[in-house]
Amino acid sequence: MPTLNNSVPPAHGSAPPFRTALGIVGPAALTLLLGLWGLTRENSMWRDEAATWAAAHRTLPELAHMLDRIDVVHGVYYLFMHGVFAILGDSLIALRLPSVLAMAGAAAATAATARRLAGPRAGAAAGTAFALVPSTQHYAQEGRSYALVVAAVAVATLLLVTLVDGRGEAGPAGRRWAGYAAAMLAAALLNWFSLLVLPAHAATVCMAHRRGATRRLLTRWPAATAAVAAGALPVILASRSQAQQIAWIRPLTWSTALAPLLLLTLGLLCAALLKRHPNTPPTPRALSAVSLGLPLLAFPLLALMLLSLVKPLYLDRYVLYANVGLALLIGATAGTFIRSWRPLVALALAVFAALLPLQLGLRTPQSRVDDVLAPAETVARASRPGDGVVFIPSLRRDTAEVSPGSFAALDDLALAQSPSASGTLQGKETAPRHIRRAMLGKHRILIVADADGHPGSARDTVKRRVLVEHFTRCTDTEVRGRRVQTYERGTRCTAPPSRS
Repeated sequence: MPTLNNSVPPAHGSAPPFRTALGIVGPAALTLLLGLWGLTRENSMWRDEAATWAAAHRTLPELAHMLDRIDVVHGVYYLFMHGVFAILGDSLIALRLPSVLAMAGAAAATAATARRLAGPRAGAAAGTAFALVPSTQHYAQEGRSYALVVAAVAVATLLLVTLVDGRGEAGPAGRRWAGYAAAMLAAALLNWFSLLVLPAHAATVCMAHRRGATRRLLTRWPAATAAVAAGALPVILASRSQAQQIAWIRPLTWSTALAPLLLLTLGLLCAALLKRHPNTPPTPRALSAVSLGLPLLAFPLLALMLLSLVKPLYLDRYVLYANVGLALLIGATAGTFIRSWRPLVALALAVFAALLPLQLGLRTPQSRVDDVLAPAETVARASRPGDGVVFIPSLRRDTAEVSPGSFAALDDLALAQSPSASGTLQGKETAPRHIRRAMLGKHRILIVADADGHPGSARDTVKRRVLVEHFTRCTDTEVRGRRVQTYERGTRCTAPPSRS
């Protein structure tokens, strides 16, 4: 068994403090700037963010009532955002700023990890690569929990590296083990699919032990993992009764699998190049970018894809933290084969320029499935006193939850119990016969629906039948993934029909 040399090699320890700090702070600053660039996405908010907005605006008893029925897997995040809105106020910036800051922190942690493993150039390259990955920028500007999960995983991974090699670390290791467990538990409570990191870390720990890491590692890491699993277990068990919420996920197809397979191919290519290149530094080390980055990239992606062959579960955001593993491999490869800073900066600028059209697209409303704010504006312009409103399906009531002022003068003809009172996101609708009676009692009705004509439920079938049999469509406006229509009773419209 090789003897582990914990001394700091010259290539890693000779960088001036300013350059060391710049190699970590620089990628974080880049990620922050990219995240703040176009943060409001032309004043748009898509349906998942609307769920965050609605949940975070509820009182704590209302939020607890909701989590008892739906979205318990996001409960910690909703509670966090409730606090954010209480401190910063509610706005699109406040909704997305935590994700921007989380991704910036993840970039810093990724850069620091790569620097420890492969040197300062590798650290700067890894952090920059992480910042430029399109999915990093996508979820940095989204009011959901996924960026926070990535940050927690990145911090846990950095702490694991410090515990394995122990170079330059002062103080008891117990605190760092507690920090590792806390970071992983935070990730699991935000989204328990992050527990797929643990088998990846297990592979890294085993390889480190074989290469000379302390035996204590094999006892302390399982103990920390057990604490994480125990802490996350209540959320996992509670979410099983709400499994119908992810029934909409489609089965894995070749087109779905293409993106993760390309990421895996890129990671394997980097790993192969690093394996063929002489070790840097030349002294034996318990960890390498390959032994840490490759499992972190490959295991979560492959595990979720394989699980999806049995039950559809694969969504890229559930394993977004795999970007950290990919960035470590890219950074180490760039640091190994690019021997000076100028070509490294030139490469980063070239990649940024090549990805610029995609980056511009990510900052438009069209980059998401829909926008719940634009339909509300259309409703506000089209509505008249005494009009009714019907949502098809009922989930499209989210636009009224986010913009209640636009619907204040309208009668919600199908609603029996509000979303907050019913502990749901869409409210509880009355029986089909009552919906029919309420619709027939109105001369003019506004419809808010999906642009693709979602079939909806039996209630939605009744809504459509009443419209076809007793009303005339007068306007039909498609706006950012939603459709707003006006119908009038009888065979004529009081205004000329139009379509936009």
